Parts: sequence; C-alpha cells; structure tokens
Amino acid sequence: FLSADLFNLYVAIELVTVAAVALVAWSGRGPALRAAMRYLLLAMLASLAYLLAVALLYGEHGTLDLYLLAGAVSEGSGATRTALALVVVSLLLKGAIFPLHIWLPPAHSSAPGPVSAVLSALVVKTALYLLYRLWFWTLDGQADAQVATLLGVLGAGAIIYGSVGALVQSRLKIMVAYSTVAQLGYLMLVFPLTATPAAGALAWHGAVYHMLCHGLAKAAMFLAAANMLRGLGSDRLEHLAGADRRVPLSVFAFGLAGVSLMGLPPSGGFLAKWLMLEAAWTLGAWGWLVVLLLGSLLASIYVFRA
Repeated sequence: FLSADLFNLYVAIELVTVAAVALVAWSGRGPALRAAMRYLLLAMLASLAYLLAVALLYGEHGTLDLYLLAGAVSEGSGATRTALALVVVSLLLKGAIFPLHIWLPPAHSSAPGPVSAVLSALVVKTALYLLYRLWFWTLDGQADAQVATLLGVLGAGAIIYGSVGALVQSRLKIMVAYSTVAQLGYLMLVFPLTATPAAGALAWHGAVYHMLCHGLAKAAMFLAAANMLRGLGSDRLEHLAGADRRVPLSVFAFGLAGVSLMGLPPSGGFLAKWLMLEAAWTLGAWGWLVVLLLGSLLASIYVFRA
C-alpha cells in the first residue's frame, strides 16, 4: 500500500503469494497440496512476466518509481508497451481475473476455513490494488480506452462465468469460491466506468465500498461454511438440511453475507452496486448496467439455492 517502486512492489506481492501458497497447503491433504502446487506454478509464471517487465522498464527509462515512470511512458517505445502489458497480465493472473482464474476455486475450497477467508477477502485484492495504481497513477491520462474496455469485458466475463460456476456446484465451499471469481469482476468494471470525471467518482466510490463489503461478506461466508462442514460432517448442499438448528449462528452469518453479495438494501453491497449503476447510467453505458443487474440476479439465485 505504501511503496511506489515497481521492484519493491514485486517483493511485497511475492511475500504475500508465498505465504498464501503455504496456507493453502496447511492441511497436508492431497487436494490441498495439488491446489497449492497449481497456485504456486501459476503465481511463479506471473512473477516471471512481472520481472521481465521490470527489466524492460528499467532498461528503457532508468527508473522504477511509479511517479517518475508516469512522465516517461507517454513517449515510450514498443518495449515500454510490452512491459506494461506483461505487468497487467501478471497482476490479472495473481488476482485470479477471468480467464486467468483457474487456480482460485480449488485453492480457496481446499484450504482451511480461516485461510479461505483471508485469501478471498484480502490476498487476491492485493494484485488488483497494484493494477489500480499502475493504471490510474502511472498511466493516468495516457491509458488506452480500448484496453480499459477490454479489462471491463474481462470483468463482465468474470461476473457471468463465476456466477454460473457457483450455480452448478454441489458443495458449499467451492460455490463460495466461484462466487469470489464473480465478485472480483465488479472491481474490473472500474476501468471502463471512469471514462469521465463524474462517472469516475461514482465508480471509484463503488469499487472501494465493494472491496470492503466483499471482503467482510466473503470472510463471513467461508468461516460459516467451515463451521457447517465441521458441525454437519459435510458441506454438500443436499446435506445442509437442519443446519439452522445445529449451527444457527453460522447459517445467520451466511445469510447476512448473502444479502450483501446480492446487493439488497441496506447492505454495503447494495451501496457499492448502486454507485456503479449510477456511474454506468451517467455514461449511458447500458451494457455495463445490464451486467451489474444480471450479476446481482445470479448471486441471489445461488445464495437462495444454498
């Protein structure tokens, strides 16, 4: 959150990643170890792309400071554009943004409940925060509108794919994991929704609320799902009957978190999505508006299914 140097940021995100991989493998069971290994290999691939970008940018401009690079990249060569593309793809992979999300569902569903809560609420947002800083600080005013639209399309794809993935699951924890894929998609809609200052202010407020409210709601969901698994001996949806009598607090917490994910008032999730809807309305971007509404509808279906 504090560093303004691309290499220092690399070191920080690597420490977060290595710690997260170790926590995924904490139980030592086969599925957890396989999920952790997949996460590690893909994270290392992203790290190599990031390091190559760092080398290209340093060779081209002689600095890795985000603020000094802001003035340099405007007249950058093909090497600069390649480096920026590599950084963006690296952060999309570490942030598990569709279609680079394949490590997330098995990692989050196989990890212990408290670990899943931290992974979903905090770890994946680290990469997205760095992407925001690169895009809105370093590339402010120089970012390509077509690339912003592409990032928004990836977000829309994440919302639809993650929601449908959650709908077809038979286990509660992996359903919640696919829900994370969907909810991260909303944070990608900030890129196209900041096309004008008025819409951008609304989109930014919505994204900040969404980050906070999703973190709290998803942490509650994973902890509740872990308690249900412990209390009932299974987290398969068909085995959840009677959970409200055996683990009532967990069921209540899950339902309360679901209200936020669906975007029902007066939850924080409602406020976040309302602000994003306002931003889309201000821009006249009906496509993004439909995606936001459809995401909430699909979220209500899989939450009510549970």
